[in-house]
Amino acid sequence: MAGEASVITDDSYLSRLDRGLYKLESILIIVSGLAVFSLMLLAVVSVGGRNLFGRPLTGYVDWIEQVMPFIAFLGIAYTQRIGGHIRMDMFINKLSPRLLWLVEFVSAFMMLLLIVLLIYGSSSHFLRSFDFAANLWSRDSSMDIALPLWPAKFLVPFSLTVLALRLLIQLYGYGAAFVGNKAKPAAVPLIENAALQAANEAKTVSEEVVQ
Repeated sequence: MAGEASVITDDSYLSRLDRGLYKLESILIIVSGLAVFSLMLLAVVSVGGRNLFGRPLTGYVDWIEQVMPFIAFLGIAYTQRIGGHIRMDMFINKLSPRLLWLVEFVSAFMMLLLIVLLIYGSSSHFLRSFDFAANLWSRDSSMDIALPLWPAKFLVPFSLTVLALRLLIQLYGYGAAFVGNKAKPAAVPLIENAALQAANEAKTVSEEVVQ
């Protein structure tokens, strides 16, 4: 697992693409965080209503179902950008730089193939749910208060598409690093040892406290 400091930026076109997409990913991760906060508020309202008035929030489960995709999917591209997904760092950290970039390229390529299939499947689910001619543009709805399901279903292919764009950038970065035998290429997460991870996390926390 790595932190944001493990991604090198420079003046290259690839790095500019990386930073541009990172702005979108940062917005999505903020929206995901707000979704978590909204669930906390919903829980307070529902439990408070049950205890104080004997009436919990109507459609509480339906709202949870709508919010969960925001939490589960909006942050996956951001996490891929900073190298936060589970990786075998203890193994790949022992590889030579050129072999490391080859392994990372193959891994990212296989992941991209899987993501493309998931985009196709999730898009089909969304299209079956969305209909301009239907009430609230939805052919299906939640069971309790009839919330339209297409917004939650749309978030899945949308988030996966952002992840696919991130993987394309990283594939180019890994490929260029392999061909040029670069030690520290831009726009890809670099491997950090435990001491460097701890230092970067401490630096991030200290900066947040100062702010």
